[in-house]
Amino acid sequence: MAGRPGMYRGDRRRKEDQRKAKQEAKRARRAERKETGASGPETEAMPVADTGAPVDFVWFSPTNGRTLTTRSSSPPAVEGIDDWTLVSEPPRPAAPERGQP
Repeated sequence: MAGRPGMYRGDRRRKEDQRKAKQEAKRARRAERKETGASGPETEAMPVADTGAPVDFVWFSPTNGRTLTTRSSSPPAVEGIDDWTLVSEPPRPAAPERGQP
């Protein structure tokens, strides 16, 4: 079967040119940050948790292979099952950063 050598040659060159351009842009950004003394891209502050955030505790019973969710941190009261293990709890609200009111 005859190959088509011209088909991929240009594609490889194009990809290589894109890669080089990306590397050059990185170098330019690094040089600019080095001159200004700035660090890398700044990340935005963590978004404030919604009031609709989950408040469920997830419990697992290895005896029955069963999971339950509860609103309280105490194990569920199910007849005949007393080996509940806490799997996950609701996310804790973020503490305010130091120096911030």
